[in-house]
Amino acid sequence: MQCVEHFKTYLTIEKNYSQHTVTSYLKDIHDFETFIKREELAADLLDVTRERLGRHYLAFLDERNYAKKSIARKISSLRTFYDYLIKENEIEVNIFTNLETPKVPKKLPKLIQDEEIEMLFKSIDRFKPLGFRNYVLLDLLFSCGLRASEIVNITIKDIQLDQEQILIHGKGSKDRYIPLHQRLVQDLRQYLTYIRPILLSKGPITSELKVFINYKGTPLTVRGLQIILKQIIKNSGETYKIHPHMLRHAFATTLLNHGADLRVVQELLGHEHLKSTQIYTHVSSEKLKEKYKTTHPRMVKK
Repeated sequence: MQCVEHFKTYLTIEKNYSQHTVTSYLKDIHDFETFIKREELAADLLDVTRERLGRHYLAFLDERNYAKKSIARKISSLRTFYDYLIKENEIEVNIFTNLETPKVPKKLPKLIQDEEIEMLFKSIDRFKPLGFRNYVLLDLLFSCGLRASEIVNITIKDIQLDQEQILIHGKGSKDRYIPLHQRLVQDLRQYLTYIRPILLSKGPITSELKVFINYKGTPLTVRGLQIILKQIIKNSGETYKIHPHMLRHAFATTLLNHGADLRVVQELLGHEHLKSTQIYTHVSSEKLKEKYKTTHPRMVKK
């Protein structure tokens, strides 16, 4: 339907969502459209006006053994779609507005311990060009809490070493400045001056604006960053798995554990809503409880 195409444009242009996110929204809408037509509950997507139809769809998803998280996501996609249609005066009611979805238990992010982080840094050979680049990447992930997509998209003009900060282009075209510590400023200056030109010389374009370059002399990708972290783990002798987001988690909880304000952490992470940041307060609280149990004299076992 034409309204779906318009919604796709809205998500892509106005909301600036990634292709992956847009595809997920459209699939959820298509699945719902298939359901209402097969069950003959409505003529098309614009004919969805009865609240019980939403409950029917919820029951259908549950019977098909969809995970609670998947059901919640599908209903959220449809709620957003029909909110858009109301705004465009295509329909008058959104049957998904008050539809209760299964409660999805909040999963606390897996944390990397301080000593494990230190082991990773120590395992990197800073005297090799790729090793020095990897050290800077690891420090940016841990010290700045960047997303993988954000770090690979940093350009030369985004780095402001004199101001000891870096401009990050986050989700939904939301820009934010992240402060850099002194060691990172020095390392970035050395990387940009000496290391990056070496890496660029192996590629076809020496005028490339992206900051981080792979071993072929072309811009580093998210997949490439994941491979680098995997190799760092292997070289350190550790056996656990690591991904960029785990370092983002470590960044947030480290700040909170050392007394940072939740709003400050929200700004640094680039979260649009505070509730996205609040999960880290749970992690921080768990750490406090653990410390309490192991150090308070009334809690220490005789």
